[in-house]
Amino acid sequence: MGESKLKRSRAEEMPSSCNGVQTAGGRVQVRWEANSAATPMGQLAYFIEFLTLTGLWSGWQERCPLAYTSPNAPSKADVLGTWMLSILAGHRRYSHVTTIRCDGVNPGLLGMRKVISEDALRRALLAIPEAAGVSWLDGHLRDSTAPLLDVPWILDIDTTIKPLYGKQEGAVVSYNPKKPGRPSHSYHTYLMAGLRLVMGVEVKAGNEHSGSHTLPGLLGLLDQLPAHHKPKLVRGDCGFGSDGIMRELEARAQPYLFKLRLSKNVKRHIERLFRVSGWADAGQGWEGIDSTLALTGWEDTRRVLVLRRPLQGEMLLAQEDDGQQLLGFIEADRKGGKRITGYEYAVLVTNLEHEILSLGQLYRDRADAENTFDELKNQWGWDGFTTHDLHRCQLSARAVALLYNWWSLFVRLANPEARLEAITSRPWLMSSVGRRTEHAGQTTITLTGQHAHFDKARQVLTRISSQLQAWVSEAAEQLKSRSVWMHCCEYLKRTLAALGPPRSMPANSSITHPFEIVIHEHPKDESGRLFWCVYKWVCRSVKVNGFCDGVMRSGLCIKVWFSAGEMGQ
Repeated sequence: MGESKLKRSRAEEMPSSCNGVQTAGGRVQVRWEANSAATPMGQLAYFIEFLTLTGLWSGWQERCPLAYTSPNAPSKADVLGTWMLSILAGHRRYSHVTTIRCDGVNPGLLGMRKVISEDALRRALLAIPEAAGVSWLDGHLRDSTAPLLDVPWILDIDTTIKPLYGKQEGAVVSYNPKKPGRPSHSYHTYLMAGLRLVMGVEVKAGNEHSGSHTLPGLLGLLDQLPAHHKPKLVRGDCGFGSDGIMRELEARAQPYLFKLRLSKNVKRHIERLFRVSGWADAGQGWEGIDSTLALTGWEDTRRVLVLRRPLQGEMLLAQEDDGQQLLGFIEADRKGGKRITGYEYAVLVTNLEHEILSLGQLYRDRADAENTFDELKNQWGWDGFTTHDLHRCQLSARAVALLYNWWSLFVRLANPEARLEAITSRPWLMSSVGRRTEHAGQTTITLTGQHAHFDKARQVLTRISSQLQAWVSEAAEQLKSRSVWMHCCEYLKRTLAALGPPRSMPANSSITHPFEIVIHEHPKDESGRLFWCVYKWVCRSVKVNGFCDGVMRSGLCIKVWFSAGEMGQ
């Protein structure tokens, strides 16, 4: 049948497939189209372009250790594409894969023949050899962050607990702050602070949650990094302030900053220093004092920083003693005679030589790691994708972390001013109705917005697409994929950290006397507000206006290269 006859036949069938529906706005006709190619994630085409041009998607397939012998088995693209689309859609269970089987657009963009079922996906992950699968995903996690590590960065280490509700391998009743008594898995995670990228993750049994179980993975990660990519600081909470961990880091000349548990000997140390003079400002209402300490079991004496902060407002403590209720009043006003002042205190151990103010702020910044765990567990799939065997749980945890990294970098290309979590970025950059049509050998995807910021998303995504295609034209043919990825990472470093060499002066410029300005943080500015305001002005205003040759951030200061004539303007 010719194309004109086919269109006429479909037009004749259309009225018969319509149903009249009576609504408050009047009677409307509802037409059901079972053969149309559509998707609720229409804007995902731009993210797929990002994965394609950077070589991330093809490299993930080529190095996958999955191998089938049956000619009827699904391809690697079908397995990995189904897995990726499910994770990007925010699924937490393998059974949720069924909801994307009606997607008629995105699977074709990934080179897939079909979306496989949930059972086929489980069997495919089981067919991946355990050691080879872990090595495959760990390698991609390293590759997703390696180009960004040649600037100063901080490694955060922490452990999060995943409650379990079945008879899974490694489901042991142990430390579980949210659901005591519930079996769990422990996720030992290594994070790149600031960008919130996952460097690595290991899934262990619920009773393997201490710092000693994190140490082998931490040392393996540090030993694999070249010298110029090693972190400037390893940071963790009180679970990692043990002699064994610190001794291994000291042997590698690796700076660290940990919190100490408030044991009896640590409390005695606080008592000895409480009345000592010399407490210095540590920022945000805290004050600290330097000291040294050698706890029982430590082989060496280490630098210890004691921090304290008066409790704000008035507090009341209640306790029971032989059925008699006892009350204790804590008031922050120390000028009111014999009133009690309550203190919040913490003890840090480090081998850094920074002053008290810098160390206090460095440790407070560690709280941002909890935001990463919250996003991965509640907005991605870390609280799900559970199977009876620990092997597939390992693969799923790493796959979620990898796609989280890729999506985070893509979102930073779209919105370099601030980091957006998935609960915000997915509706903005992914959700729109996409309808695929084909005519004259050309495929067109028509997007229909589902949110108020659809126009802004269109501008941002088309800008990213144009930039990616420009990088493709600049890259050599034989190095296209790698070069586009390196271009992308260099752009992110320049945009987010404002790092890079001073730009060359124009040939026709009469300015020949460039000079440098170094801006330091004010020592009395507790929150660093002055420093960050100046830094923001330099990065977003000075460079845009074009009278700055270069900007470099180093520690708590920024260096700005100006040209004398331009500065005078």
